[in-house]
Amino acid sequence: MTFLRKNLFYIIATGIIAILYLFPSVKLKLKDMLFPVAAIENAITLKDEDLDIQLKGINVPSTNLKNFKGDKLIFLNFWGTWCPPCREEWPTIQKLYDSKKQKIDFVLIAMQDEEAAVLKFMKDNQYTAPVYIAQSPITNNVLPKVFPTTFLLDKNGRILLKEDASKDWNSKSVHEFIDNVTK
Repeated sequence: MTFLRKNLFYIIATGIIAILYLFPSVKLKLKDMLFPVAAIENAITLKDEDLDIQLKGINVPSTNLKNFKGDKLIFLNFWGTWCPPCREEWPTIQKLYDSKKQKIDFVLIAMQDEEAAVLKFMKDNQYTAPVYIAQSPITNNVLPKVFPTTFLLDKNGRILLKEDASKDWNSKSVHEFIDNVTK
């Protein structure tokens, strides 16, 4: 009994860490509850040269990222089939795509990946969100340092949100944020 009383904090902390490690969905829910989408990076707008990325379409026609500027919000996600956190957030991206594709242009760029692996991943999981592979250099202002990295850009290229980790993109807070900025 004395052992339990003296080490209760460590036992609880170890239990919490184990739950977060074994159940990534719990980690995503906690992160969404504790750190909701709120901060807009007002001062940062990507320049035209930052958006000049030639994209080879995997399940959509090929295009250039700059062609999306001016119409709708842009959901720009850098991911890879080799990246466990990227794979973890994909179901929530697909759900967001299904519900918001009329308000948002989705551009999901597979990085450091083979086209065959991306096609297999998309087919095996029945994902339909637009996926591309970059065919030209990406500037340092956009190039991700970690995976996944997601930008939500307004129609002028201003960064409304940048997330350098996996996230539940189908959460209530994300939907409310999008609805507020698309009014």
